Amino acid sequence: MKKNSTIKKAKAREYLRLTKLPLIKQEEPEHTMNDITWRIFRIMAEFVEGFEFLSETRKEVTIYGSTRLTSGNKWYNEARKLGKILGKNGFTVITGGGPGIMEGGNRGAYESGAESIGLNIQLPSEQRVNPYCTKAKGFYYFFTRRVMLAASSQAYIFFPGGFGTMDEFFEIITLIQTKKMMKTPVICVGKDYWQNLDKFVNTTLVKEYKTINPADAKIYQIVDTAEEAFKYIKDSKERTIF
Repeated sequence: MKKNSTIKKAKAREYLRLTKLPLIKQEEPEHTMNDITWRIFRIMAEFVEGFEFLSETRKEVTIYGSTRLTSGNKWYNEARKLGKILGKNGFTVITGGGPGIMEGGNRGAYESGAESIGLNIQLPSEQRVNPYCTKAKGFYYFFTRRVMLAASSQAYIFFPGGFGTMDEFFEIITLIQTKKMMKTPVICVGKDYWQNLDKFVNTTLVKEYKTINPADAKIYQIVDTAEEAFKYIKDSKERTIF
């Protein structure tokens, strides 16, 4: 493979020389086996540190949602209310630790005096740890962080969000559908936001294409308020990891 690549590059250089076109040098990063090995160790370290970080918490509930729905937004306020209800009832609130819905959830838990956890992602400029986290940990890799967000929670709450929220939502319900995760409450808050997706699942996936079973469409629940969401959470059981 490397020999063929070298031949192709030599032919390209010769063509450019003959046609008197300038040769534009493009740097291609070369990763040695040593680089890959150390990257694996870094990934392992993030997992170990993440599990150790969460090992002292109990009755965890993870809240997901958009960074763009900030203070004053209806769903930010509902996430804050839910965080407060959870905190007052002895639950630990876990979020991605950033702004928006995550901040709302952490804020409610913080105001109730409960444990408020932020599992942040290290980005060059975008995301920051919100000020309502009593404990926080940063992750370099998105995939290690998302495992930690899902690792030990006994309920998952999804507020309106973007691609990231959808990605996390479908991962959780797929894990439950395939029985790689024990059955756990998955609650979507915001009927106006979630009802079109629910319609697509029940009509296109279940009825028209039959790509999922009717029971799969019942893995999640859709509600409109923090109080309704808590009804599905309050009797949930702590679970083992995955």
